[in-house]
Amino acid sequence: MKIAVIGGGPGGLFTAILAKKAFPGAEIDVYERNAHGDTFGWGVVFSDETLGNVEGADPESFKEIRESFAYWTDIETFVGGEMVRSTGHGFCGLARKELLAILDRRATALGVRSHYEVEVDRATLEQSADLVVASDGLNSAVREGSGDRFGPCIDWRKARFCWLGTDKPLGAFTFIFKENEHGVWNIHAYPFERGDEPRSTWIVECDEETWQRSGLGDGDEEATVRYVAELFSDHLDGHELLTNRSIWRVFPTVACATWVDGKTVLVGDSAHTAHFSIGSGTKLAMEDSIALVDALVSARTGADDADVAAALASYQERRSVEVLKTQKAAQTSLEWFEHSGRYMEQDPVLFTFNLMTRSKRITYDNLALRDPELVESARRRFIEQEGGDPDVITLPAFTPFRTRDVVLANRVVVSPMCQYSAVEGTPLRWHDVHYGARAIGGAGLLFTEATNVSAQGRITHGCTGIYTDEHEARWKEIVDFAHEHSGAKVAMQLGHAGRKASYSLPWEGDAPLVDASAWPTIGPTDAPFLPGAPAPKAMDRADMDAVLAEFKAATERSVRAGFDVVEVHAAHGYLLSSFLSPAVNDRSDEYGGERLEDRARFPLEVIDVVRAAMPGGMPLFLRLSATDWFHEGGQTVEDSVRFARLAKAHGVDVIDVSSAGNVPTSRPVYGRMYQVPFAERIRYEAELPVMAVGAIQGIDHVNTILASGRADLCAMARPHLEDPHLTLRVANEAGEPGQHWPVQYAAARRRPRS
Repeated sequence: MKIAVIGGGPGGLFTAILAKKAFPGAEIDVYERNAHGDTFGWGVVFSDETLGNVEGADPESFKEIRESFAYWTDIETFVGGEMVRSTGHGFCGLARKELLAILDRRATALGVRSHYEVEVDRATLEQSADLVVASDGLNSAVREGSGDRFGPCIDWRKARFCWLGTDKPLGAFTFIFKENEHGVWNIHAYPFERGDEPRSTWIVECDEETWQRSGLGDGDEEATVRYVAELFSDHLDGHELLTNRSIWRVFPTVACATWVDGKTVLVGDSAHTAHFSIGSGTKLAMEDSIALVDALVSARTGADDADVAAALASYQERRSVEVLKTQKAAQTSLEWFEHSGRYMEQDPVLFTFNLMTRSKRITYDNLALRDPELVESARRRFIEQEGGDPDVITLPAFTPFRTRDVVLANRVVVSPMCQYSAVEGTPLRWHDVHYGARAIGGAGLLFTEATNVSAQGRITHGCTGIYTDEHEARWKEIVDFAHEHSGAKVAMQLGHAGRKASYSLPWEGDAPLVDASAWPTIGPTDAPFLPGAPAPKAMDRADMDAVLAEFKAATERSVRAGFDVVEVHAAHGYLLSSFLSPAVNDRSDEYGGERLEDRARFPLEVIDVVRAAMPGGMPLFLRLSATDWFHEGGQTVEDSVRFARLAKAHGVDVIDVSSAGNVPTSRPVYGRMYQVPFAERIRYEAELPVMAVGAIQGIDHVNTILASGRADLCAMARPHLEDPHLTLRVANEAGEPGQHWPVQYAAARRRPRS
C-alpha cells in the first residue's frame, strides 16, 4: 500500500507514524510546503484525555511529549479585580515546534519519507498512491481545489484575535478579562515551555467594535505589542510579548459535508476546525489520525494492504459523530467569548463558574467532582445574591424566586405539556392525576398545557379550554388541589392555535382534519401551515376584536379559578407567534410586513387585554419562539430581543424562551440545553427575567444554568413525564429543609442537612 500525506503538521505526521506502525511494509511519504522546522503559532495544549489517547496509539511519541511538556491542573481567571482559581482539570502545554520535531523524528525512525519545501498536486499523487491524506490545514488547497466535492462550509465568526507569545512563566491556564475605553478584552494564556527560557502562549481577543475603536486595524505587529503590553502591564510584570506572524484575524469554523473524495481523505483543520478556547485543533487532528488508521486496520486485506474505500467510509461514519460533538462544544464556547462583555458585571466567582461551564460539557455536578471548592463558593454567592441563606438552602435550584407578589419556592418549573385528553375542552380525571402528581412532586411552578381561549383556537379535539363555566370549574378543582397539598404555584398558559388548529390527535396522525370533524381556522394570512391543508381565514379587524375578547374572558376565568400566574402563548407557530414571524406574516396593513413593530401590534394588543384583566400583583409570563432557525427570512433572536423589550413595557414580567414552530421547514439544531443561549441573550439584552426550556435534563442542568446567570427559571417537560417527583427526590437527597412535603409522604422524608 502506498500512502501520500499532504501537510507535515501534527495530523499528517501522526497519521504517517500510526500507518507505518500498522503496515510496516507500506510506502508512506509526507509532503510539506514549508521548510523543515518552520512553524507558526506558539504552544499547543492537550487535556489529560487527549494525552491518554496519544499514549494508547503510540507510547514512544507520548514518552517524548511527556518529557517536554509543561503540565498543570489549575485555571486562573482574572476579572473584576479578583483572581479566582479552579483546579482539577489536567492540561499540558508543548511548543508546537517541539511537537513537530518529536513527530518528525519518530516518523523518520519508522521509515516514513518526509519531503520539505515541495508543492504537490493531489491528482498527480492519486495516480500512484492508494490513499492520499490531506492534512494541509485551515487553508487547505486540496479542499478548496476540489470544487464542491467536499461540500465545505466556512462560518467566519465575529470576534478578533491575535496569537502572541510571552517570556512570562505561567503556572496555570490563565484567562484575563479587562475593560478599557475601547471595550472588553480577553486573554487566553498558558505555559508551553519551562526551564531557563520559559515561554507561554498569549492570545488576545475582543469583539469587532472594540478592535475598530482601538485603531489596531491600522497598525502592525509592533503597534499590537505596544497596545497589549500597556493594557495588560499589571499581568505581564515586565515580561515581553513575542510575535510570530501575529496578525489580527477572525476565526473560521470549517465544516464539510464529506471528508472523503475517491481515495483522498481530509483530516484535521482541512476538514473541520474547533475554536482555540477549548484547545482542540491539534487534538482533533491527532485523534483523526488515530481513527483513520484504526479504520484501515479494520479493513486490512493483507500484512501491508487494506480496502481503502471501505476504511474511508467507516472512518467518516464513526469519526464524524465525535467531531460534531467537539465542534458544537467549541461553537458554544466561541460564542460565549464573543459576548463575554455581557458578563462583566457578574460576581467574579459566578463569572468563573459561568466560564467553566460555558461549553455545556462541564456542568454543576461534574465540576463539583473536579473542584468542589469553586462550586461551593458559586453556590453560596448565587444564593446570597438572590436574597437567600446559603447555610439553609442546599442548591441554586432551591432558591426562591419572586415576581410581583408571587414567590416561587424554587426555580424548577413543570413545563406546559399538551395531553390531548380533554372532551370539548373540559379537563378529565386524567388531568386530575397528571397535574396532581406533578404538583406534589416538588416543583416551584406548575404550568397547565396550552389551554385555548375558544373552541376555534384548539389544536385538536383533545385540547383543553377555558371558555365555559364548566372549564373554569374543573380548572379550579385542579388548582385548589395543588394549593392544598403542595407548595407549588400554578400557571395558566393561554393560547390560540391559529392556522395550526383543527388537527388530529398526535397518536391519530397529527394531520390537518379534512372531514366533517374539522372546523374553520384563522391566521394573519390565508397561507396554511402545511401545503395542501385547508386554508385559514386571513383575520380582519372583527376577527381580532373577537380574539381579544376571548383572551380577556379567559384571563378573568383564570383569575377566578385561582391561578397564581398567567402566561400568553406566543410561540411555536400558533396564532400570536405567526403574527410575529416574517416567514408567515406578509400582511400589507399595519399588522404585518417587514417591520417588527407592525407584526408585533396584535400580539401586544393581546398582552394589553390580558394584563388589564389581571390583578396588579399577579405575574404575566410570555412564551416566545426566539428564532425560526433560518439564516434569512424568519424570526431572529434580534427580533425577539426587541419584542421582549416591547412586551416588558406592556407589563410582561418573565419571558419563557422557546424556538421554532412557525413553519415546517425550520431546522433546529438540537442538543442538551440547546435553547438556553436564546434565553440568556434576551435576559441580558432585554433586561428582564427569563425562563429557559429545551432539553434541560435534570436538576444538575438547572443548577448549571442558574449559577452561571443564563436564566432565572428552568422548565422541564420530558423529565417530569418520566419522574413527576424529580424535585422532591433531589431535595430529599440534598437534605433541603425548605422543600414542601405532603403530610401523607412525610415518612419518606430524610432529615434535613444540619
